[in-house]
Amino acid sequence: MVTDKQGTILVVDDENGIRQSFKMVLKDNYHVLLAETGKEAIEALTQNTVDLILLDILLPDVNGLDLLQKLKAIDPHPEVIMVTAVKDVQTAVRAIKLGAYEYIIKPFIVDEVINIIKRALEKRSLIKELAYLRNELERYHPSEEIIGQDERMMKIFEIISTIAGSDSAILIQGESGTGKELFARAIHKLSPRQHQPFVVLACAAIPPTLMESTLFGYHKGAFTGAVRTTLGKLEIANKGTVFLDDIDTLDISMQAKLLRAIQEKEFERIGSTKVIKVDIRFIASSNKDLRELIGSGRFREDLFYRLNVFPIHLPPLRGRRKDIPLLLDHFLGLNAKRSGKPLKKFSSEAAEALAAYDWPGNVRELQNLVERSFTISKGPEIQLSDISTFSIAKAKIKGVTLKEAVDDFEQQYIQEVLDSVDGNRKKASEILGIHRNTLLSKINIFPEKP
Repeated sequence: MVTDKQGTILVVDDENGIRQSFKMVLKDNYHVLLAETGKEAIEALTQNTVDLILLDILLPDVNGLDLLQKLKAIDPHPEVIMVTAVKDVQTAVRAIKLGAYEYIIKPFIVDEVINIIKRALEKRSLIKELAYLRNELERYHPSEEIIGQDERMMKIFEIISTIAGSDSAILIQGESGTGKELFARAIHKLSPRQHQPFVVLACAAIPPTLMESTLFGYHKGAFTGAVRTTLGKLEIANKGTVFLDDIDTLDISMQAKLLRAIQEKEFERIGSTKVIKVDIRFIASSNKDLRELIGSGRFREDLFYRLNVFPIHLPPLRGRRKDIPLLLDHFLGLNAKRSGKPLKKFSSEAAEALAAYDWPGNVRELQNLVERSFTISKGPEIQLSDISTFSIAKAKIKGVTLKEAVDDFEQQYIQEVLDSVDGNRKKASEILGIHRNTLLSKINIFPEKP
C-alpha cells in the first residue's frame, strides 16, 4: 500500500549520539536507516532503496569523500549531504564536485538541516518527475474521456468504481481500439495512487532486446552504450501504477522476470546487484485470448493468474452501437476546440451509415475518421460524400450488400492510409488503430491490382 513516509534517509556517522539525534528528528516523516561505518553504509545502500544520505566525512574505516564515490558508483540517484565537524572550503568544494548536494558543519541547527533535506529531496523528486513526464509526453492524448451509456459500459463503470480502491492487479481484455489504456487511467485516477505516476509500458512497441533495460533500468557500464545509470519504468512508477499494454507480446523469459518483480515487489537494475524495492499496482491489457496462448505455451499460466485478479472485458464498438452517436459528437467537439473552427455535425444520412458500420478498429478508428471528415468537409454539416474513404455512397448506387460495402470501404481506407505513409505498415497500423499483424492479414486478402 502507499505509505505516508516521504522517503528513506541513510545516516552514516560513527558517533552514536549523532545517529540517534538524526533518527529522532527525522523518524516521523522519513524511514531512517543507520550506519556506523563505510562498510555498513555500502550494505545498507545495496539492500535498500535510499532517497538521501547524510554522510560523515570522518569515519573509522574509510574517508567520507572516498565513500561518497563508492556510494555514487553503487547508486547515483540518492542525494548526499556531507556532515563534518571541521569547516574546510577545499573539502566542501571537492565533495560538491564528487556529487554531494550540500555540506553542513557540526554542531548544526535542526531546522536548517531539515530545510536542506527537504530541498535535496525536492530535487530528486523533480528529476524523477521529469523522467515520468517524458514518458507521458510520448503517449499524450487530448481526448482522455470515457464516453458510453450502453448497458454493458455502465456495468463496467460500476466494476471500476468498486475495484479502483484495491491494490490487486487488473487484466483488461478487448479488441484493439476499445480504449484499454483509457480505462486503466480511469482506474488509476479513482485510486489512492491518483497523485502518483501512471507509467505505460507499451510491450508491443519495445524490441525484446530492450525490454529488460526499459522495465528495470540499467547501471552505468552494464553494456556497450550504457554511459550513465538509468531508471527503469518500474522505478519511475514507484508508489503509482504500471500499465502493461499488450502483455501478450512479452516473450516467455521476460514474462518470468516480470512475474518475479510483481510477486516480490523488488528487482535489480541490469549490471547491478542492488535490490530495489517498489510499491506498484499493475494493470495489464491484451487483445488476445491469453488462455489460448497458455495452451500453446506462449504465455505463463502463473503470470496470467497473478494479473487476472480482477478481469475486465471491454466490448467492441459494434457491440454497443447506441454509443456511436455520442462518440461522433464527442470527437466533433474535440476537433472544433482544437482547430478553433465552428462546431460541425454529421448529416442524418452520414450518421446512419456510420452507425451501421462495424468499426473493426473500434473507437480509435472512429476518432480518426471524425478528424479526417471534420478537416475535409467544407460546410457546417458533414455529408456522406465528405467521408471520402467511406464507400457506402457508391454502394447505394451499385446496389451491393452492407457487408460488401463495408469490405470495399475497409480496403480503400487501408490503402489510402498506407499510401499516406509511403507504405510504412507500422505507422499505418498506428493510424488505423489496429495491431500490425491484423493489418498484415487484411492486406493479404486484398484483391491484386490489375
